[in-house]
Amino acid sequence: MLLAGAFVQGVVGLGIGLLTAPVVSLLEPQLMPGYLLLLVVLMPVVTLRHERGGVHWRGLAWSLPMRVPGTAVGVWLVAVLADRWIGLAVGVMVLVAVVASSQTVAVPINRGTLGVAGFVSGVTGTATSIGGPPIALLYQSWPAQRVRPTMAVYFLVGATLSLVGLSVTGEITRAQVLLAAVSVPVLLLGDLLARRWRDRLAGPAFRSAVLVVCLVSALALVLRSLLP
Repeated sequence: MLLAGAFVQGVVGLGIGLLTAPVVSLLEPQLMPGYLLLLVVLMPVVTLRHERGGVHWRGLAWSLPMRVPGTAVGVWLVAVLADRWIGLAVGVMVLVAVVASSQTVAVPINRGTLGVAGFVSGVTGTATSIGGPPIALLYQSWPAQRVRPTMAVYFLVGATLSLVGLSVTGEITRAQVLLAAVSVPVLLLGDLLARRWRDRLAGPAFRSAVLVVCLVSALALVLRSLLP
């Protein structure tokens, strides 16, 4: 699943968390959310090696600062709430957003929407390791060549903030760090395979792919939360 997640993220701009998190949560819940957040930090480094242009810096200037208070709320939720309730709430929220986006015009990208998306992403990314959908839904209609590097920078900075917050509370373990380091070759392979498909998705096809990935993300969170 890690290879599949790296491939999807290499093509669409997000996906490693949504495909890997449910499996890791079921098999080794003690690795969450630290292990996945470490991968979310590492994968953008791989992406930005060969896709640096097209970053929407103005959008990041409004979304990333709001990730800071969102991260604080996410750290608090990890400490006080059961994972299943966090995941269920996030999953339902993303489902509603995907349905709304598929039936109406795209949400405008401005200071307000970027700030809200950054805050929500900070909460969900820290608490569940899946923070991409709120930002991806905003950029769903943009060219893939701009979305992927923009998402990569956002994940790199945002996930780092989440890791710092969780480290302060002792949620990051040595086992999580070592396993993430061992997983790097899989990330590289997934990104290599994705390069052959990037140019095949453009316009409506790319938007549909983003919505599908967000939909799968939401369903995975809901199902993971409902399972005993």
